[in-house]
Amino acid sequence: MSALDQTLTGAIGGASAKAFAAHLDLRTVGDLLHHYPRRYAERGELTGLDELQLDEHVTVMARIEDSRVVAFKGRKGERLDVTVTDGRARLKLAFFNFRKGRHLHELRPGRQGLFAGKVTVFNHVRQLANPDYQLMDGEDAEAAEEFANRLIPVYPAAAQVPTWKIAKGVNALLGEGGIDLGAIADPLPEQLRLGRDLLPLADALRLIHRPTDRDDVQRARDRLKWDEAFVLQVALAQRRAADSARPAVARPRREGGLLDAFDARLPFTLTDGQLKVSAEIFADLAVEHPMHRLLQGEVGSGKTLVALRAMLAVVDSGGQAALLAPTEVLAQQHHRSIVEMMGDLAAAGMFGAHEHATGVVLLTGSMGAAARKKALSDMAVGNAGIVIGTHALIQDKVKFHDDNLGLVVVDEQHRFGVEQRDALRAKADRPPHLLVMTATPIPRTVAMTVFGDLETSVLDQLPAGRSPIATHVVPSLEKPNFYVRAWERVREEVAKGHQAYVVCPRIGDEEEGKRKPDDGDRRPPLAVLDLAAELSAGPLAGLRVAVLHGRMAPEAKDEVMRRFTAGELDVLVATTVIEVGVNVPNATVMVIMDADRFGVSQLHQLRGRVGRGSAPGLCLLVSEMPGGSPARQRLDAVAATLDGFELSRIDLEQRREGDVLGQAQSGVRSSLRVLSVLEDEEVIAAARDEATLLVAEDPELTDRPALAAALRSLVDEDRAEYLEKG
Repeated sequence: MSALDQTLTGAIGGASAKAFAAHLDLRTVGDLLHHYPRRYAERGELTGLDELQLDEHVTVMARIEDSRVVAFKGRKGERLDVTVTDGRARLKLAFFNFRKGRHLHELRPGRQGLFAGKVTVFNHVRQLANPDYQLMDGEDAEAAEEFANRLIPVYPAAAQVPTWKIAKGVNALLGEGGIDLGAIADPLPEQLRLGRDLLPLADALRLIHRPTDRDDVQRARDRLKWDEAFVLQVALAQRRAADSARPAVARPRREGGLLDAFDARLPFTLTDGQLKVSAEIFADLAVEHPMHRLLQGEVGSGKTLVALRAMLAVVDSGGQAALLAPTEVLAQQHHRSIVEMMGDLAAAGMFGAHEHATGVVLLTGSMGAAARKKALSDMAVGNAGIVIGTHALIQDKVKFHDDNLGLVVVDEQHRFGVEQRDALRAKADRPPHLLVMTATPIPRTVAMTVFGDLETSVLDQLPAGRSPIATHVVPSLEKPNFYVRAWERVREEVAKGHQAYVVCPRIGDEEEGKRKPDDGDRRPPLAVLDLAAELSAGPLAGLRVAVLHGRMAPEAKDEVMRRFTAGELDVLVATTVIEVGVNVPNATVMVIMDADRFGVSQLHQLRGRVGRGSAPGLCLLVSEMPGGSPARQRLDAVAATLDGFELSRIDLEQRREGDVLGQAQSGVRSSLRVLSVLEDEEVIAAARDEATLLVAEDPELTDRPALAAALRSLVDEDRAEYLEKG
């Protein structure tokens, strides 16, 4: 067993090992050594206290300015209030359970240390309540020696495991009686390491935790970035090699068929971007291994039209195509718009249908028995060349004609798990081609794209006739008059003959009992049912207001959307069921309530529902979060740009890359510790070249056991299965 695989119990003691495992998920020597500092402080260098954000868990280096015991008002007991400073700003530390002898002796004015806790506000003053601390001056000989004459590592920590406890655990590994770093096998090939002038792994691990200066940190990070990039690229190179060897049915474009008939009827000219992307897709479809392409396109750039042309090409070749949508509303919208675009080309088997016509069927989980039976039959016998549906497409009873599913199109792919996408692809004898579409790539998608796992097509050109969208943040608590004005703007747009959306985070009603308690003192998120009644009786009284949410019966949802599309309703109060695919050109204004509770991608998608006609669009982001908070900064970023690709980078910066080889997409647990997809594209590209050459020479890594071991550690059984499914 490698030294890195040893448990922490023997290395740092049972109690510490238990805390590290419970609160940081660090269980082995390797886990702890690869838990790198997120920043370094220099002795005497104080933290900028005026930059601290509310609700963040922080570690600050500061000097104690004042310390006093304060009696509680109106009840027994007392607390210790300590004020620390960086010379410019002050921060209060409140100790509610303190020992006078110890705390008053230690926390005296003039002393300096590290203080860790969550930033909260009490009586309009920022504070850390019951923070952990580690003093670092000469009065504490052990601490002073530990931090003397070198950079002080500040680790990603937890409330129960502050940074100095992590540093103590690392020091136990690297000090006398610790592990032998020289015995750890190096995964980088020696020739590559020397050619790139990179440190040996043992030196890099030592310097990342115990640097004497910033140059040590940089050299260590340069080496460890290569470890992450190279091992990941080897995994992806092995996958690409396996993909290229898998047989798929080639679907070359056929002249004079359904696609040509469709193109001849288009009432507009395809944009240059649509023609270019279609050519890339047709080239992929024409070869005998599966296409695996990401189609990124701004909201309203015509992604669905491009995907439809690809599906028609597959039908021309004798195959069937499936479009997987995340919600019934979107599936129904896709079905309506595709049938409308195709006209009699979608009427196979009906009187007067075009000679090349095919069937276009809809399959959702809540369809009636007769309609569902008819749809399944049309799919199984091959009458339906195009199938549009939700998760219902994945069920075992769903069969395609002769297992001849040629293309799977996944809309808003981040709304589906890998298992769901794979279940649909498995309904063919040979792997079907795969096209995934998104308007704003989520962090994992951006990461995988940069790592070269997906071929990428970009639609960044909007069709003629799309109108601009103005976006503004409405701070409802700070500026209540802005909130009042928001509803006045809705009335003004309706008075002009236009329509409006109002979006809420939840539905309400019986959902109340299921809602998780909110963090802190924040009120519950606003609900569709509550707000619709409030608006109808208040600021929007007299307007035709209706609700739309996921718990409504499919017929009811369809009826509401039909009435809204027909202009029979003025305001639609909805959840995010309208996030993608809904197309009502007459809707010009959207109000998003509690906008800080939505992600960047969701906000951009929601905003794309307005400005779809000739009149300009308006999106109002309502939030109670204070100015300067991370949530408000996120909203300000959305308001500042309509560029979905720029927003995807902002999303990535905030959420990190997610687990690039795993199924998590939140970014909480990332395989990448020092490598940044945004900042290290050159390293990633170079590592891809090196990995491709190495895998071509030694596909199974037979001659490189250390690299194979690193790959096994990174790509465990679940991740390996994920890569196979991709």
